Amino acid sequence: MSVLVFADSSEGKFKKTALEVVSYGKKVAEQLGTNVVALTINASDSSELYTYGAEKVVSVSNDALKTFNAKQYAAVVTEVAKAQNATVIVVDSSIDGLYVAPIIAVNLDAGCVSNVVDVPSSTSPFTVKRKTFSNKAFSNTIISTEHKVIGVAKNSYGVHENVVAGSTEAFDATVVDSAVKSEKIERITGKVTIADAEIVVSAGRGLKGPENWGMVEELAEVLGAATACSKPVSDLGWRPHSEHVGQTGKPVASNLYIAIGISGAIQHLAGINASKVKVVINTDPEAPFFKAADYGIVGDAFEVVPKLIEKLKAFKAS
Repeated sequence: MSVLVFADSSEGKFKKTALEVVSYGKKVAEQLGTNVVALTINASDSSELYTYGAEKVVSVSNDALKTFNAKQYAAVVTEVAKAQNATVIVVDSSIDGLYVAPIIAVNLDAGCVSNVVDVPSSTSPFTVKRKTFSNKAFSNTIISTEHKVIGVAKNSYGVHENVVAGSTEAFDATVVDSAVKSEKIERITGKVTIADAEIVVSAGRGLKGPENWGMVEELAEVLGAATACSKPVSDLGWRPHSEHVGQTGKPVASNLYIAIGISGAIQHLAGINASKVKVVINTDPEAPFFKAADYGIVGDAFEVVPKLIEKLKAFKAS
């Protein structure tokens, strides 16, 4: 018996979520009195995972897996899980992870729980805590099947160093044919993406038009943050749909989320509830977002944001 962790990577480098799930898997393995095995696909160097507790790394290299395909990736994870006699499989709860996890569960006839926020409170019965109702509540879920697939929510467990003398072995995985063909697209480089951002600066119709987004981008640059927007803004074409945050857009689980000129519709709040600290800037003191915020500034964004940028620049220069 072992715990298998799928350590996802992008362009050969591990994502922060990969290090988080390895940290999580190491703790679960300790609870079960077994070892943790990390699976990598087309990662250039797996030794970084030893720092977070991966005693063994199974490395799969295959050109057919260069572009993400849920069915193919799930088949590889399943094959490695069987080869390593893994009964617990851990993935992240990113968009890719949410696609892969249920397919792995079907392949292994396993129970599957996503958005898990903590290590099991009990291993007999196997009980995990997860976010529910659009991140507004928690539930404790028992997984009674022999195999268990766990999706760890981003930023919920954290990255914990646990240095071990790990080893890596190559694995020749069987790549299944898929009716779905994936195509690689060009990515903008040099910008922080919403998925990877520790800080997100988001704005809504309170900005009054796309010509006013310069100060949002400047604030994001000062903070090393990603930019985002509300649904109406992307629908109006002020910002690309890739920046749309919310229940119908991309979920955000950043450490800091700054909302400028966003009223706080239920659908938007559902997408950002997992963020740890929420700051709202709005002229309307009755805006619903203030009820969900940790800090709120009632004021005109065109006055508040430039002053905030000025203060942050002065702080960084001091």
